[in-house]
Amino acid sequence: MEVRIGVTYAPKEIELEFPEDADRDALVKQVEQAIASDAILWLTDRRGRRVGIPSAKVAYVEISGRDDERRVGFSSG
Repeated sequence: MEVRIGVTYAPKEIELEFPEDADRDALVKQVEQAIASDAILWLTDRRGRRVGIPSAKVAYVEISGRDDERRVGFSSG
């Protein structure tokens, strides 16, 4: 599963890769909660890299699998 996050005022998006068996619905819920509560969105990818993004700066989030059969997106605009 691949996650791409656009950050306002940043020219490059953040790309994270998660195991294909990762719980997509739990990830969607985590993103929704962080954005709703104006908190920092903390994500840890499959290599153990931990990334924190202030939810107020999130422009969009795209969650897709390798085959792109089911894509989920969020936008703060």
